[in-house]
Amino acid sequence: MSARRSAQWYAGDDRNSYIHRAWMRRGLPADAFDGRPHIAIANTASDLTPCNAHLNEVARSVADGIYQAGGIPLNLPVVSLGETQVRPTAMLWRNMAAMAIEEMLRANPIDAVVLLGGCDKTIPALLMGAASVDLPAVVVPGGPMLTGTFRGVPLGCGTDVWKLSEEVRAGTLSNTMFQRSESSMIRSKGHCNTMGTASTMGLLAEVLGMTLPGIAGTPAPDSRLLEASHATGVLAVEMADAHRRPSTVLSRGSFLNAVVALAALGGSTNAVVHLLAIAGRLGIDLTQDDFDRTGAGVPLLVDLLPAGRFLMDDLYRAGGLHAVLAEVRDLLDPAALTVTGRPLVDHLGDARAHDREVIRPREQPLRPHAGIAVLRGNLAPGGAVIKPAAASPGLLSHRGPAVVFDSVEDLHARLDDPDLPVTADSVLILRGCGPKGYPGMPEVSNMPLPTKLLEQGVRDMVRICDGRMSGTAYGTVVLHVVPEAAAGGPLGKVRTGDMIVLDVENRRLDVDIPDAELAAREPAPAMVQAFAAPARGWERLYVDTVGQADTGADCDFLLGSSGDQVSRESH
Repeated sequence: MSARRSAQWYAGDDRNSYIHRAWMRRGLPADAFDGRPHIAIANTASDLTPCNAHLNEVARSVADGIYQAGGIPLNLPVVSLGETQVRPTAMLWRNMAAMAIEEMLRANPIDAVVLLGGCDKTIPALLMGAASVDLPAVVVPGGPMLTGTFRGVPLGCGTDVWKLSEEVRAGTLSNTMFQRSESSMIRSKGHCNTMGTASTMGLLAEVLGMTLPGIAGTPAPDSRLLEASHATGVLAVEMADAHRRPSTVLSRGSFLNAVVALAALGGSTNAVVHLLAIAGRLGIDLTQDDFDRTGAGVPLLVDLLPAGRFLMDDLYRAGGLHAVLAEVRDLLDPAALTVTGRPLVDHLGDARAHDREVIRPREQPLRPHAGIAVLRGNLAPGGAVIKPAAASPGLLSHRGPAVVFDSVEDLHARLDDPDLPVTADSVLILRGCGPKGYPGMPEVSNMPLPTKLLEQGVRDMVRICDGRMSGTAYGTVVLHVVPEAAAGGPLGKVRTGDMIVLDVENRRLDVDIPDAELAAREPAPAMVQAFAAPARGWERLYVDTVGQADTGADCDFLLGSSGDQVSRESH
């Protein structure tokens, strides 16, 4: 028993061990404290995180597996962030959730943890917290919802919201029909069924090696998710016995494998900030440029919205993640491990695609080069990112005049002004939306297009922002501009009418004015006035300590790991 971390609480016959055991004896037998591993189930289920509402059911299957394997399962509700619900943005609390998860895992008598997440920020926060406390940890992704249909056509949740709302604004779809589609889009439990951030991070958790191999991408209503959850509970007990921690599983190779998979899957740009943040907790050398160097030449193989046509249950039907990884096996680090103790590539076996429309052969990709491109120039000295697979090819090299918005409120107030000086060649710029400026770096970069251009048939324009965009979004959007305007970035000095030059092939993003003139300009007063200025609470702490997007937008005092040791007794 002495080898168990939980024995630091339960072993012995003194007053303190008595207290720790007695208050847990609410149905647990005496042998629950005889050396069995105590496994927490960090559960982000919440009615206000609708994509995670089914995780209580998943937790029961995990608990059954833990108990079968001789462990003691312990439900541990943790901070849950509902992407569709919380304001101003769920990203504002990702770091707080990670901090709370870390502290609760460290503070409690547990030997390992099963991490239940689904909605966008929940899996990143769970992995960040688990990495910093470094207890044996394994993820169960909650899985995507099933495909809904409207007027006989499949609906991609998120992506089709953007498309249908633009059709309403263009006058080609009635508002009545738009509202009618609402009840059709969300057909079942589970997270977004497009290749948005939730799907991306669930899949990448497996590529990182942090899940039971084969579980990621299983639809939430599929009974096989519960079967795999039970098996994960069994695995968690094995991991506790082996002291198999995140620091022993995750390596630089694990993260580069995730970069390869991100490109092949056509995954969300949000994965960039999340992977950087997780790596930062482990002290692993991962930079924004690694996404370009490692992923830019990887072909897009998965034909899923928003970059393609199909949805997540189609991907699962077609062979799932392992079939995709098998196509790029030679690009994966063969030494990168999984929570089983074996390398990721060893689990691919004879995986193959069963539907070549959904998962393309390597030699016939959807696009030959699909990874995240990192741009630099006088408009983004620290870098900016673009997802070419979701962009219009004809706009990847573009020169046009800026139309500048100083805040989200300014955008909403003026976007449809008939006198707005905008044409299809214009470049829409929205600033003040970075981690410090908003605060929290919201998903507003995929700005709606002006109605007068929609009415002319325009469906995409170059857009630039220091915020993020939903992984379900599409379009020629340059985002994560570093430094953000609120951190003194040059985006805050651009004026309407300045010529913007986007050159993705050469990785450039510039405003065509002399550097001396740009440096001499003062930031726009209306923009500065709109920056966040919280007086107290988490927002104040966040704004004062958050880093920029190129380092994962983590708080400076949360970088690294503190381990699992607690030096002082509680009584």
